[in-house]
Amino acid sequence: MSCASSIWSDVPRELRRGVLLVTLAVALVGIAYGVTASADGFAVWQIVLLAVLVLAGSAELLFVGLIGAGASPWLALGASLLLNLRNVVYGMAASPLLLRRWERWCGAHLVNDETVALAAAPTGGPPRTVEQRRATFLVTGIGVALGWPVGAVIGSTLGQVVPEPEAWGLDAVLPALLGALAVPAIRGGSAFAVAVLAGVIALLAQPHVPLGLAPVLGLAAVAVLLVGRRDGGARGGAREVTS
Repeated sequence: MSCASSIWSDVPRELRRGVLLVTLAVALVGIAYGVTASADGFAVWQIVLLAVLVLAGSAELLFVGLIGAGASPWLALGASLLLNLRNVVYGMAASPLLLRRWERWCGAHLVNDETVALAAAPTGGPPRTVEQRRATFLVTGIGVALGWPVGAVIGSTLGQVVPEPEAWGLDAVLPALLGALAVPAIRGGSAFAVAVLAGVIALLAQPHVPLGLAPVLGLAAVAVLLVGRRDGGARGGAREVTS
């Protein structure tokens, strides 16, 4: 308890409310996942096992959705793994916060949209220390690791009562919250350019690619930014040499 209290005290006060809201939102989306999976014929133990071991909301929703639509389990697995490629980028962002090897192995399970978004979120004050960012990452990760399976259990028991979670709008809770968290970090500069370009790529690709692949293709915006910076640096160096 003292260790947990110490970690919580390292979370900046400006972000504590966000951590609690993210945990609640994840639980609500977990309910939607449980309802969807139950309606698609998954047993309660399968729903909870996926929630605990995979702990990747969009990938699990895609997996159960494809299975429910009659797709091959191998196709559903491949599509879910492809969707989770974004965790490679998230893992690189979280790597400086997990210094020991065992922390990396355990922390890798907690890497997801919510934990990285809050760990990197600006507070409007002085820059946060590594300890504060690490505490935010861990506390959010624990909240997600608890909220998602609990929501899945509740949703799986409601599956016969509410066969379509979209009717309640539960599927939109988490994306809306993550968007609100991301807005302060992308108001200008290169981050804004990447966000806009990624959105355009995803929207253009959506009608032509399998479900869930469009956001992954949006990550190409990061590569475009890196190439642009490299070219800009090269031109700057050339100007210095000629001058």
